[in-house]
Amino acid sequence: MLELVLGGARSGKSRYAEQLASDSGREVHYLATAEAWDDEMAARIASHRHQRPASWTTHEVPRALAEAIGMHARTDRVLLIDCLTLWLTNQLLAEPDQLSESSEALVNALGDAPGRVIAVSNETGLGVVPNDALSRRFVDHSGWLHQRLAARADRVWWVVAGLPQCLKGAADGE
Repeated sequence: MLELVLGGARSGKSRYAEQLASDSGREVHYLATAEAWDDEMAARIASHRHQRPASWTTHEVPRALAEAIGMHARTDRVLLIDCLTLWLTNQLLAEPDQLSESSEALVNALGDAPGRVIAVSNETGLGVVPNDALSRRFVDHSGWLHQRLAARADRVWWVVAGLPQCLKGAADGE
């Protein structure tokens, strides 16, 4: 089962996805995609680490996400991925010419994964069109990635101000 949890920055999307994972009663493997490029991001990462239950297994996966999904997805566990837009940023900066292929591999890995997968991502396309090419490419690719994943997902959530709204699938169950 694939669930996509979308929302803006500080919308409560990660907290909600973590609650879904906790409520599942299954073993949780957390795939963290963030890299600490500056002190503020390092503080965000530390805060996320501190909030996670000690019983969860965390894997730091800034770029090889499709491979990690294949390695860690199991029918008896939940994979919680936070977050796809950070992964996309890492891909765009490290291997911009591989972005389409990497995204395709990710979509396939998420769609084919056994067990339950909860993927968190930032919705970035609600504002003005960015004025630089790199930012426009990022917004375009994140929008395309979200559309493709939403089409394959069993359930899609939109979180605003800490309030989850179910956009696709049954809101009350697995």
